[in-house]
Amino acid sequence: MLDWDDLRHFVAVARLGSLSAAARELRVEHTTVARRVDALEATLGVRLFDRLARGWRPTVEGERLLEPARRLEDDALAFERQALGSAPLSGTVRVSVPPSLATALLARDLDALRGGHAGIVVELVAETRSASLDRREADLALRLQRPSAPGLVVRRVAELRYAAYATPAYLAAHAPSGWRFLGYDDSLREVPQQQWLERRAGARPFALRSNDLAVIHAAAAAGGGVAALPAFLGAADPALVQVDVGGAPPPRTLWLVMHADVRRSQRVAAVAEALGAWLEREAAWLRDGVAPATGPRAGAGARRRRTRRR
Repeated sequence: MLDWDDLRHFVAVARLGSLSAAARELRVEHTTVARRVDALEATLGVRLFDRLARGWRPTVEGERLLEPARRLEDDALAFERQALGSAPLSGTVRVSVPPSLATALLARDLDALRGGHAGIVVELVAETRSASLDRREADLALRLQRPSAPGLVVRRVAELRYAAYATPAYLAAHAPSGWRFLGYDDSLREVPQQQWLERRAGARPFALRSNDLAVIHAAAAAGGGVAALPAFLGAADPALVQVDVGGAPPPRTLWLVMHADVRRSQRVAAVAEALGAWLEREAAWLRDGVAPATGPRAGAGARRRRTRRR
């Protein structure tokens, strides 16, 4: 008898090319992936992969079996998504969120995200990649780019605005011609606010590059240079002031995304509704860094910071 889990691991390795990549996607140890593939080969009596030093490559037999295995996987995933529609109003809802939002905003209001349903557990996953909703890597996702894949339900929930920030001490100690900048590394060079910062920096150097916005924010707050930050981080940080380096980065739209099949689930629909409503209430905070008049962030960043024009 074939084991569905064995087939799922086979498809993941064939698609991603390595045990480690498949293990990350499936959220298991790489030894588990190897064991599952070995078990499938033993069941079929067929060698599915050539184990190479630079990755696992499907054999001729593996390539021939890959397409029907993918069809089985698609059918199984569709079954899982539709089965959610009959699930009770309790259980886990997995939400994929950009790290900056997860740490600065959502983690403070998880109770609100359950929509008043004590039986719901929100599993908040902070990640820069786009989790596959087709493959049930997440039930809901917040994304800064509107997805175009078929079968997804997309809702615009907020606008994020950005500006350049630095510490007053840094600006007092450095003339504009001597400013150094803090930004993303090559993996995120195409991000709109990074492209804007590169143009404003011109020939002036970058003192630090990172793939983590929290690192860039911390470096700016420590007096390391000028960084482009979302207003909900920069305007709320008492160590920073806004810097006029010529214009402003383009705003980003935040999208709430789910698969059309998954929205039939009562618990997913409840979290989606609560998350969308909460983000709409936080619109001023997300857009301009203005804290609400009441609540846990009242007063933090509530006053607009004077822009330093240099």
